Amino acid sequence: MNTQRGGIILDKTALTLLIIGGLNWGLMGIFQFDVVAWLFGGSGSLLSRLVYIVIALAACWCVSLLFRRNSLAESA
Repeated sequence: MNTQRGGIILDKTALTLLIIGGLNWGLMGIFQFDVVAWLFGGSGSLLSRLVYIVIALAACWCVSLLFRRNSLAESA
């Protein structure tokens, strides 16, 4: 049961990061404004690149949500 709870927390964290990344892409598309680059010193800075990598890893994790038998809504 504890393992399932940890998985739900990881799923929700990954989904939250993915939503943040999606909103950032939306702002880039509409206003050409990159919030991550603005907050962390440009798109080439180490901190910005780490944020981009973490969001990409969250997106990879969220792919697994598509193929699970129990959805997040059923287990919450």
